[in-house]
Amino acid sequence: MAEELVFYTNPMSRGRIARWMLEEIGQPYRTELLTFGETMKAPEYLAVNPMGKVPTIRHGDTIVTECAAICAYLAETFPEKALAPRPEECARYYRWMFFAAGPLESAVTMKALGFEIPKERLRMAGCGGFGDVMDTLEKAVSASTYITGERFTAADVYVGSHIGWGIGFGGIERRQAFLDYVGRISQREAYKRANALDDEAIKTMQAA
Repeated sequence: MAEELVFYTNPMSRGRIARWMLEEIGQPYRTELLTFGETMKAPEYLAVNPMGKVPTIRHGDTIVTECAAICAYLAETFPEKALAPRPEECARYYRWMFFAAGPLESAVTMKALGFEIPKERLRMAGCGGFGDVMDTLEKAVSASTYITGERFTAADVYVGSHIGWGIGFGGIERRQAFLDYVGRISQREAYKRANALDDEAIKTMQAA
């Protein structure tokens, strides 16, 4: 019997990234919807994720948190979907996956909080300046159809989600290269299914 796959999320969170990845792998999973500051901080869920944040997945006895880790874990655990990198794709796959989890996430968050790094202290910040991050990301998505080349991988789920979310909320500049890239990946059926499921989940939680 296959190990149960459980998805802990809130549809108005980064859980939408993990939802997309789950739809890409096409395995059955059970969704547990959590509320901010309430069930997310309850002892039952803190026993699963001590940070009290979403998303988290439980696969049998295995617990995985952090969106990048969830995407990578699912890609490698279900190799038949060909979402993990091939040997020749590994360098770009890991480079841009961790770039999005580190410099991109940090730079966008600081901008949203209104924090600007003084020029004389830029060397202390791992993400560097916001403009440098945007320029680097633009080159990455302009180099090929997908982030690792001409084949869609889990890195596109993660990086693409950051860009799409950032554009939607104003945290990432509306550069044409970003719009084109998001336009390509958002045509995937798994992306459409994931969004529909999360949009419906929002309605369910609001009606409760």
